[in-house]
Amino acid sequence: MLDSPTPVEATSGSRAVKSPNLAIDIAGIRMKNPITVGSGTYGHHGNFSQFFSVEEMGALVPKTIRNYRWPGNPAPRVHEVTGGLHSSVGIPSNDWETFISKDAQILESLELPVIQSVIGRTEDEYVEMVEKCSDLGIFAGLELNLSCLNLKQGGLDFGYDPIAAEKLVKRARKASNIPIIAKLAPDYSSLATVAKAVEGAGADAIALVNAPRAMCIDYKTRRPIIGNKIGALSGAAIKPMAVYMIWQLYQTVNIPLFGMGGVTDYRDAVEFMAAGARSVAFGTINYVDPMAIPKAIKDLEQYLVEAGIDDVNDLVGSAHL
Repeated sequence: MLDSPTPVEATSGSRAVKSPNLAIDIAGIRMKNPITVGSGTYGHHGNFSQFFSVEEMGALVPKTIRNYRWPGNPAPRVHEVTGGLHSSVGIPSNDWETFISKDAQILESLELPVIQSVIGRTEDEYVEMVEKCSDLGIFAGLELNLSCLNLKQGGLDFGYDPIAAEKLVKRARKASNIPIIAKLAPDYSSLATVAKAVEGAGADAIALVNAPRAMCIDYKTRRPIIGNKIGALSGAAIKPMAVYMIWQLYQTVNIPLFGMGGVTDYRDAVEFMAAGARSVAFGTINYVDPMAIPKAIKDLEQYLVEAGIDDVNDLVGSAHL
């Protein structure tokens, strides 16, 4: 891990140091700080609470759910690489009834906004999940996973096709009265076009980037290492690419952005926010350092004090000034 900033004293002589504001509002979702997690990196309902209270974060994005049981992709599913993780998990899922009986009650009890990620093989399946989750009345927002690169069947075209994405988001917007967040594919060629399309369709925010496609081959066997052959790359290696895409979309759309992709500490959070993200998600680092999030929240506050910044919202888009 990289070094932390020098702690700021609580007082300066006889004068108390003013604590900066860490609260943000993104698409009408009030978060006490801008830190959240990428779906799929924190379990269904904060499994990492054995290390710290999930309620220290600004919001929770649980694992993506669907309307039916799904086993996920064949093993092996993950492979550590330089600067990151190569994976093809395939979003294994329980059915809706199991989600209601086991996970929904826990999520409802948490005292922080919960943004549920959903996916489907077809447009109708997405909309059905949006309706069901909205009817529960426990979620602050819904994330449409339009960009799962390692899902073997269905879902892929929505993240790359502006017409398909627009149609889906428009239907989802009509089906729900809570914020809709479109999670986009990390594709340079279609990113701006798809982002404008989902904005026009009524998306309240955009989340990016999801892990880009990747492949690893065992030089001994000359065969793909993971069971699904093609997977995705996550972790610190993709951060510069992710920051660029946030930078690009900040100049392209007028709706707020959830930034993610290789975030490891408070400095990465500052970088993403300066590029244009209003909220920042930690992902792969959770498996490496389960205390990365509470440490980053504390360090971010110290950074703001040292920089003389009274409000974390002042970071958003500051690299564009």
